[in-house]
Amino acid sequence: MANVDKAFGLRALGNLSATGGQKQYGYEIADNQSGAIYQGDLVTIYDGYLVKFAPASHTAAVGVFNGCQYIDPTTGKPTWKNYYPGSVNITQGKIIADVIDDPNQLFIIQADEDIVAADVGKNADVVGTGGSTTTGVSTMELDSSTVANTAALNLKIVGLYDVPGNAYGDFAVVVVKINEHLYGSAGVAGQGA
Repeated sequence: MANVDKAFGLRALGNLSATGGQKQYGYEIADNQSGAIYQGDLVTIYDGYLVKFAPASHTAAVGVFNGCQYIDPTTGKPTWKNYYPGSVNITQGKIIADVIDDPNQLFIIQADEDIVAADVGKNADVVGTGGSTTTGVSTMELDSSTVANTAALNLKIVGLYDVPGNAYGDFAVVVVKINEHLYGSAGVAGQGA
């Protein structure tokens, strides 16, 4: 059976240091920041605030976005969302994002094209900037065309995700670790850009 093409961003799986469940920390999103950030998107810190990670303009990720909370400026009620819709102009409090930021965290992600066994141990960038405003889930994928031994790529491929119906080939779901991590990579600049 062929793998299904259904991107979901990065989902936490386990931890290389065997310290238990996923850990997340709250990071601030700037008031009225434009651009949506979806659950499962790579994120980084820029000018002190959390932003969606873009391989073309950022060097290292701080982790994976897992939702946010803020006081809705229209209703005045506390709001939690799987995604940050963009351009939220808060009138009180802060916009706080939950980020899975442990540099030893493992994730699963779908590849956008073919992945083979020989790709395990290599690195790749991510592709895809969209997501669903209904579910809040990202459409970010592993960019199969970038798989290489090159150090300056976003993710390290650890292996094939071992579940029924998943196999090497197009749209394979793989286990990855953030290769260029703001808190874990050698020689990373002080912020993600």
